[in-house]
Amino acid sequence: MSYRELPVRPVLAWSAVTVAGRLPIAMAPLALVFLVRERPGGYTLGAALAAAYVIGEIVAAPVLGLRLNAERARPQLVVGLVVGAVGFAGLGLAPDAHPVVLAALALVAGAGPGAVPGALRALLTSMVPERAVTQAMSMESMLTFVVWAAAPALATGLALGVGPAVPLLLQAALLALSVAGMWLLPAGWTVEPQEKGTSARRALLRAWPVYVLGAAGLGLLALAELILPALLEQRGIAIGWAGPLLAGFSIGSAVGAFVYGLRGHWPGPLAVQSVVLLLAVSAGVALVAVLPWTAAIGVALVAAGLLQAPAMLTRNLALRRLLPPSALAAGYSVMYAAVGAGYAASGALAGGLLKLVAPSTAILYGVGLTVLLAVIGTVGERRLNRRTEAEAAAAQAEGPAVDAVERKVRR
Repeated sequence: MSYRELPVRPVLAWSAVTVAGRLPIAMAPLALVFLVRERPGGYTLGAALAAAYVIGEIVAAPVLGLRLNAERARPQLVVGLVVGAVGFAGLGLAPDAHPVVLAALALVAGAGPGAVPGALRALLTSMVPERAVTQAMSMESMLTFVVWAAAPALATGLALGVGPAVPLLLQAALLALSVAGMWLLPAGWTVEPQEKGTSARRALLRAWPVYVLGAAGLGLLALAELILPALLEQRGIAIGWAGPLLAGFSIGSAVGAFVYGLRGHWPGPLAVQSVVLLLAVSAGVALVAVLPWTAAIGVALVAAGLLQAPAMLTRNLALRRLLPPSALAAGYSVMYAAVGAGYAASGALAGGLLKLVAPSTAILYGVGLTVLLAVIGTVGERRLNRRTEAEAAAAQAEGPAVDAVERKVRR
């Protein structure tokens, strides 16, 4: 199936709701920093508020994802979006509140919509034929990278050009708009008879290698984003180049997602595709640490971005194959939390290392950690795939025996 078959009314409505729902998420960390930067210790407080927001996302995503009712997901998603909108509106309307109050509002703003990205992905894949799932998920990835490329500029422009509270109020309005858009989408998606909660949790826990590889992939993005300004200063390059270079990374990722979706199937198992792509992205980020020229750093970032999106797509496709349909939304939510945790952990590691070593060395340490996580995740996924294949073969062999017993009973 080609991309030309995707622009149908339900998918276009889904795209609009997704952009309205994800733009506030992408704007949040920077918008929180600008909200309080003029207060005493503003940047430190801003970083703490951003951390509270991310913690809310990471904790709430798997918890809320497990509680989703697939066939009637809309009411739960609407409540989550409304809670997020209230949190952002509170931050925008009370920027001078006590830091504890602001942190609580940031936590609420992050936690409320925690299950929405995973649920919307499950909804999207239920709206298209099976043969179009790769293209649909590639389209979702393109939308995500475009949103993340535009969000920093939008948050910065509004905060500095209009007022520091304006981005937060816009984020609240966008979430409210996405609430209205939910009625343009199906109320949920049909799944096979749901397993009991314990079975769904067991399936989610068994898929841990997929989450590890997903976290490793976004950890590389954190290294590129958070250490690049310091690296440019180390190289004697104007720090203003950080924005265009990171935009090149995002554009490369959008192109990579598009190219991956041009084919329904790529050679090799998804686990092999994932680790190869992840190691290639690691090599690109490592080159950023050692190359001395601006143009060369830009080329390395674009190449890394080109492979970053397909690496993440293979993880989501692998998760879709491993989990039962009734656990997919929860699985996507756990993946969302895992990649968020990977980003936060890499950011914390980078910040700590910058106090001890040069930015280029900090990037190389981070790449080393990513490679280690990739090895752990790959070994775990190989064992998981073997176990899954063995269980499927046993179930297939058991089927004829059960049928024979039933025939004897009937006689």
